[in-house]
Amino acid sequence: MPASSARLGLLRQAFSRRAALPVAALCLSALLGSGAWRPVHAEGRPQLQLPRTELRAGMYRIDAQVAQTFGERQTGLMHREQMPAHEGMLFVFEQPARQCFWMKNTLLPLTAAFVDDDGTIVNLADMQPQSEASHCSAKPVRYVLEMNQGWFAQKNLKPGAKLTGRPFTSR
Repeated sequence: MPASSARLGLLRQAFSRRAALPVAALCLSALLGSGAWRPVHAEGRPQLQLPRTELRAGMYRIDAQVAQTFGERQTGLMHREQMPAHEGMLFVFEQPARQCFWMKNTLLPLTAAFVDDDGTIVNLADMQPQSEASHCSAKPVRYVLEMNQGWFAQKNLKPGAKLTGRPFTSR
C-alpha cells in the first residue's frame, strides 16, 4: 500500500465518529467560551437588540442601533414596520470602502447618510422600500447612518454636515 494511502486511512480513522465527537465538543466549547459566538438572527424578523450609541447632528439627538458584524449589517433594518423619528441604524465597517445599500425586505422608506471617519456626511441617498436599486457612497467611507426618509431634509442636514458621537471621536 502506498504511503499516501496509509496516511489517508489513518486520517479517516482519526476522524471517525468516535474520534470526531470529542474534537467537535472541544471546538464548540472553545468557541462559546471565547465570546465569539453570537445568536443567529431569526430569518424574517427585525433585529431590535443591537447595541446602541448616541449621535448628534448639530442640536439633534440620534439614538442609533449599531450594526458592526457582517450578519448585523446584512440584516440592517429589514422587516421593521416602524421606527421612532429620532432613531436610526449606524453601519460600521472595518475600513473605508465604497459602500452600497439596497432595500430588499426593508419596509420603511429610508435615507442613507454615507459618513466619513470624522463624522462628515459625504452624500445622502433616499431609498424606497423593498427596492433592489443600489445606492452607493460617493467615496470610500467607514460609516453609513440610515434614518427615516425625510429626517435629514427636515433638519436641513446636507453633505458636509457633521455628526458627532463616540464612533467619530475615537479615531
